[in-house]
Amino acid sequence: MRRLFGALALVVLVLGAVAIYAVRAEPDWYIRARYPLQYQTIIEAHAVNYGLDPSLVAAVVYTESKFDPMAKSSAGAIGLMQLLPETAQGIADRTGGGNFKPADLYEPEINVRYGCWYLTSLRDKYADHPQALELALAAYNAGQGNVDRWVAATPNGQRVRIRFRETRDYVRRVEQLQSLYQRGYGLR
Repeated sequence: MRRLFGALALVVLVLGAVAIYAVRAEPDWYIRARYPLQYQTIIEAHAVNYGLDPSLVAAVVYTESKFDPMAKSSAGAIGLMQLLPETAQGIADRTGGGNFKPADLYEPEINVRYGCWYLTSLRDKYADHPQALELALAAYNAGQGNVDRWVAATPNGQRVRIRFRETRDYVRRVEQLQSLYQRGYGLR
């Protein structure tokens, strides 16, 4: 009985050490287990088509919906990249999606295509700013109007302060996840 208890204690100790290592070091196998990548083909195709890093798109999808195509926010945002129907309608109008219906946003291919288009348009809008990608992500989360006001209120040469804590956390989380998706899946 004493040997059994000793062996069990050793197993628990080893498993605990492996868990601590995995959480702290985040090796590739842990990243892939902790942060799944679904719809990889769709994400890579539309990211490349719109000049985005696939790891960035995967990070946005994970942050927005954790890869749940049926996700719907309390604000009415829908699907993998959590697009508002009004935003998606504007994208459809600009890109030739004439028969767009809000229910189309539950379709991963359409949602990711429109989300990539929108993220690219935001990145391009702020392209002349040193914080272009950060501002694009902030606008994706908090809206262009808010970000435009923050940019306008910032003296030239200074960093734009993202005024909403939730949005600052969102931008940081997407940037962190982008790095993890690059490491864990080799997305570039």
